[in-house]
Amino acid sequence: MSGFWQRSIGLISLILFSAVLWPIFGAVYALLFFSVVMLWSIIQHMRHIAKLEQWLQHSDHTAASIPEGFGAWDDAFAHLARYVRTHSQSREQLSLALQRMQRATSAMPDGIVILDEVDRIEWCNPVAEQHLGIKLDLDIDQQIIHLVRQVPFVEYLAARKYSKPLILNQTRHQKLVLLLQLVPYGYKQKLLISRDITRFERLETMRRDFIANVSHELRTPLTVIGGFLETLSDENDANPKLNKRALVLMSEQTVRMQHLVEDLLTLSRLENAQNKIKEKEIDISTMLHDLQMEAESLSNGHHQIKLNIATSSRLLGSDSELHSAFSNLVSNAIRYTPEGGEISINWEIQDGRGLFYVQDSGIGIEPEHIPRLTERFYRVDSSRSRETGGTGLGLAIVKHVSNRHQARFKITSKAGKGSRFRIQFPAKRIITPSDQTTQAVAK
Repeated sequence: MSGFWQRSIGLISLILFSAVLWPIFGAVYALLFFSVVMLWSIIQHMRHIAKLEQWLQHSDHTAASIPEGFGAWDDAFAHLARYVRTHSQSREQLSLALQRMQRATSAMPDGIVILDEVDRIEWCNPVAEQHLGIKLDLDIDQQIIHLVRQVPFVEYLAARKYSKPLILNQTRHQKLVLLLQLVPYGYKQKLLISRDITRFERLETMRRDFIANVSHELRTPLTVIGGFLETLSDENDANPKLNKRALVLMSEQTVRMQHLVEDLLTLSRLENAQNKIKEKEIDISTMLHDLQMEAESLSNGHHQIKLNIATSSRLLGSDSELHSAFSNLVSNAIRYTPEGGEISINWEIQDGRGLFYVQDSGIGIEPEHIPRLTERFYRVDSSRSRETGGTGLGLAIVKHVSNRHQARFKITSKAGKGSRFRIQFPAKRIITPSDQTTQAVAK
């Protein structure tokens, strides 16, 4: 039986009962009975409509809050409760799916911005906020070009060439270099994906600079050697003094190229992950005494070289690598300390960790240069560095040796007052005299 006829049974029964009352009590009483019952039915319907209206306006629209009904309204409210429960379940599932999606995109290393058909922000993850300098709470429904105003980005957005990414320099926010890509989806919506490529751009810049610097460093001595060879090959202009001077200069430039190649090979070995460090117990005291003699020979009496050894503790590490690092720091101090200056070589234990440092009274370094000193070929004063015989790779070697020994390399300096270059070794690499005694007894 259809729902219409089920709901019509009451009305049909009322009509039939009133028809039976008609011949018994007369038409007036029959119609009066019919009218009273219909009025009561109408009042009940109006009361249920009022309950439904109140539920729609003021309720939290949950199945538990649906009012109770009578008769046909009981069935209607029951159907409504089932619909609300189904709708609530679907909404909860969609909400959970949205939360999972937001958590997933928030965990991504790339920035994600959802744009509508007119490029207004609908949603973005925290990474996109950092990359593009936007705030979701404040900037939702704002056009993206009102917040990211760089001309290349505005042109890229207007061109609608989604197949090509855009490299954008965000100078306002930590000088980031971003790779931006628009991806259309849905109904005229777009995803704006941002990726931080600052590190890769810096690596590419370092690679280009490295090639350019190596070429420049090798070109100069090769030009000198080539020029003198051309002069010497001219038999018509034989000059013994000139020939001797040419041989001396060619020898100096050859040594310079040899040092450069040796430093490049050293860096290559240090950067090779498969080149495992060959560790042994090193007598730092003996090494530093040898280093002092090398320094005095390099200084040729122009500086005061002091050696301060405050501990007999030894160090676990690579003898050749540490000697190279220490030697680079000492030779740098000699090159950049004026004649008559003082240079100290120091070895001590500080808070259980080994500390090696070189202190000089040299020309010092401006603060803006210090973070870049360990880059290859970076020089504060290029002409002065070449005059003093530096290759520009010494501090890069020191940094790599320190990293391979889990040590911290730190530079502190004041312009005109000197510099301190320190390497702090972890406690696990320090062998104290008591440890040495224990090992000797064990043997």
